[in-house]
This record gives sequence, C-alpha cells and structure tokens, in this order.
Amino acid sequence: MLNFVICDDNLNLLDRLEKMLETLFTKNNRDASVVFRSDNADDILNYIDNHVVDVLMLDINLKSSKSGLELAEEIRKRKKNPYLIFTTGHLEYAMVAYKYKTFDYLAKPIVYDRLEDTLNRLFEDANEVSKNYIKIDNKNTLIDEAEVHYIKRDGMKLVFHTSSRDYDTYSSFNKFQEKLPSSYVRCHKSYIANLNQIKDVEPVSRYHYFLRWSDLRYWT
Repeated sequence: MLNFVICDDNLNLLDRLEKMLETLFTKNNRDASVVFRSDNADDILNYIDNHVVDVLMLDINLKSSKSGLELAEEIRKRKKNPYLIFTTGHLEYAMVAYKYKTFDYLAKPIVYDRLEDTLNRLFEDANEVSKNYIKIDNKNTLIDEAEVHYIKRDGMKLVFHTSSRDYDTYSSFNKFQEKLPSSYVRCHKSYIANLNQIKDVEPVSRYHYFLRWSDLRYWT
C-alpha cells in the first residue's frame, strides 16, 4: 500500500488531482490511496511527522508559509525515502526541483496520460526497491531471493532452484551462507532451504523428515 499526500494552494486543483489519482488507482488496480491533502505547508509537515507517507505531490508555487521547494527541503531533513513529485505552471523551476531527489515534475495543467505514465513508473520503481537480490557469479547474474526454493550442492557447483528455472554457479555454500537472509537454513550437507517456500514438513521418524515444496518432495 502506497500512501499519497498532496499539497496545492488552489482547492479546486487539489480536488481535481485527488480525483484523478483515485481514478487511476482504481483503473490500474493499484494498492494506493490519498491519505492526506492540504493547501498549507505546515499541515503537511505535521502530518508526515506522525504518519507513514510514501509519495508527496507538491505544488511549487505555494501561497503558504513555505514554497513547495522550501517544503521539500524540510521534508528531506525529516524523511529521506518518500517519493517527491512536483506540480507547477512555472517551467523555470524544473531543474531546481530535482535537487531534492525528485521522482518527477508535472507541468500544469496536469493531464491524465502524463499523470498515469508517472504513476506507472513510480509503482514499477517501488516494486523493484522492495526486492532483494542474490548475486551468484561474476557475470552479475541476480536472482530475487524470495523466488529461490532451495540451493543444492551438485559436485563443484551450486544450483539455485526457482519457480521458473535453475541457475548454477561454481562456488561453495560457505561463500553464500553469511550473505543469505535468515529464512535460508542449511538443512542438509547438500541443501540450503528457503523456509518461506516450504509448503509442508512431514516427520517420518525421530531423525528424518520430508520437506515439501510446490514442485519437490525431499527426504532428509
């Protein structure tokens, strides 16, 4: 869920932007919502101090206690991670706005197609950020760690088994074990299992059990 906060000193434009965002969230099945809106910079700062905010859309030319750029500077002192998107009819501010780690800049009047393009790129970026990858070789082969079911030692190679395919590299468990998340457990001398991918565990004796993935049943 991405929480959006919007700020514009024109209440009619604020209403219109909120409706555009909610329409696009619904149209593209986005898990997002406008959680706060205001025409006042101080209200925005008070809100982000006490709530989780993922995206801020700020009018640059605010007729408030602070301009949109000054507001962005204050936000960056308090929060490093939220996406910032500026809106304004003054194109000369575009380059200045990017110093605050700006994701995008929307010229007024904002149109649906341009806003939709920005949101699509933002959600793609947010989804990528949420992933963690395992680098398995010197060719920069990266695997999403959540997709790995298990790692198997096969002679001099390690085989990373995922839902879609197997990846192999000439290496050892010792090289990878310290870098793997806590959900990866060495359950056998030849296997490291991703506990998040195990579907079932069946005890078959005091010392032996089955590990069941969606596509493999392994006895140990």
